[in-house]
Amino acid sequence: MNRVTVLLPAVVASVLLAWPWVLVAQPSFSPAEEVVVTPTDTIQLFNGKDLSPFYGWLVGDHYADPSRVFSVAQQVDGAPAIRISGEKYGGIVTRQRYRRYRLIVEFRWGLLTWAPRLGRPRDSGVLVHAEGADGNTRPDFNGAWMRSIEAQIIEGGTGDFILVAGFEPGSRELRPSMTATVESDRKGQPVYAPQGAPRQFTGGRINWYGRDPDRTDLLGFRGVQDVESPAGQWTRLEVVVEDDRITNIVNGRIVNVGTAPSLKEGRIIIQSEGAEIYVRRIELSPLTPPTHSGR
Repeated sequence: MNRVTVLLPAVVASVLLAWPWVLVAQPSFSPAEEVVVTPTDTIQLFNGKDLSPFYGWLVGDHYADPSRVFSVAQQVDGAPAIRISGEKYGGIVTRQRYRRYRLIVEFRWGLLTWAPRLGRPRDSGVLVHAEGADGNTRPDFNGAWMRSIEAQIIEGGTGDFILVAGFEPGSRELRPSMTATVESDRKGQPVYAPQGAPRQFTGGRINWYGRDPDRTDLLGFRGVQDVESPAGQWTRLEVVVEDDRITNIVNGRIVNVGTAPSLKEGRIIIQSEGAEIYVRRIELSPLTPPTHSGR
């Protein structure tokens, strides 16, 4: 087993034994779960006890979870939280599909990292508008995720957008598109800027406004403008999903905005991607009049 334990400089969470809740079965969906939902009231996707609004997917294991990548810990900093070990690539996937909502995810990093990301920044993400067959990020449908738009969670890059491509039967690849106003940093990377030039992206990454151009691919990296909380503390990520706009907000600050997304609805996935992560809140609420200002 390849793993490394990294001692955080912050206070380590108090994690007691996990409840014996495991996602193992291939999902079958009720007629109500086949309907795309636009929230009219607040929906708590984590009830503090189990992962019943989700099913699990892992590369190779598919709907089984022999390594217990996904579980519920009874206490993390005094309250229940979802534990995603990161040991294998995949994620928890909502059984329901959603459109037009405000999503709040509160997360903090754990201690473990895993190959092939040993020694590299802790990595995860929230995928919205996930569509198609499970595992469609590879043409053999044994990929980690689905075609989607990712609100990135990674040390130094929380708030980036990634337009995640996926395959249809017959090996036809489809790439999501979205427009953003951007400037180029001194390394030529596109960075969100409210007053920048509009540019359409098909696939690829749109960096959040403060992504450090000197970012290194090392565990624990923290940029000079990072909005994500330091390791060992909780971060609040909001993804405001309108039909014509997606806004990433980290700890109350707008960090990235995309418009005219080609995907409008779908499932929500929280990734397992080589780093242990805890999630204590996953909440959907109706849209309120959005704030379209920049940073």
